[in-house]
Amino acid sequence: MSKEPQTVVDGQINMPIFPLRTVLFPGGILPLRIFEPRYVDMIRWCMREQATFGVVLLRQGSEVNTPAGAAGNDRELFKIGTEAEIIDFNQADNGLLGIVAQGRRKFSIVDTNEKKDGLLLASVQYLPEEAVGELTDEHETLVAVLKDLLQHPLIQQLNPEVDLQQARSVSYRLADLLPLEPEIKQALLQMNWPKERLSELRRLVGKFRG
Repeated sequence: MSKEPQTVVDGQINMPIFPLRTVLFPGGILPLRIFEPRYVDMIRWCMREQATFGVVLLRQGSEVNTPAGAAGNDRELFKIGTEAEIIDFNQADNGLLGIVAQGRRKFSIVDTNEKKDGLLLASVQYLPEEAVGELTDEHETLVAVLKDLLQHPLIQQLNPEVDLQQARSVSYRLADLLPLEPEIKQALLQMNWPKERLSELRRLVGKFRG
């Protein structure tokens, strides 16, 4: 990692990217165990510089990536991701670096540059923050589903941020916590309006209930 802090140029910010088969939503909690040297270095740089990194869903390829130019290096990413801020960390007995990251702002990747060790750096443009939105009677079922999910012991350990009065917050947490395929979660992340996301979540929850 460069020792230069994150800078903003023409409304774009440079940040390291962590490609995962996981979608992070704003306000979401993401525990990670880091073992690849490139990502250990990246996390230490972020902590030292009080910088953020980007979580972006892998469209294809492996989370354990190969150096640039190596055979089998066929990573392909979605363009919309979420800024992640490290809120806790620990060094496990087995030598792995453990962190807890929280989702902040959504962004769109403008350009990327891959380092020799395979670490991806990107220029990103933050997307406009979504309106808070109001919940209506038609969303009562979704709020009830979310309340049930929040009672699960594993989810309580994460202690996710949620405001049960806000359409944006409810839509993010439901999309985050429901057992959905990563590509479906990505489609929900890429929506720009809470009520659009809630409408799709109503359809998905209806399918679960069959």
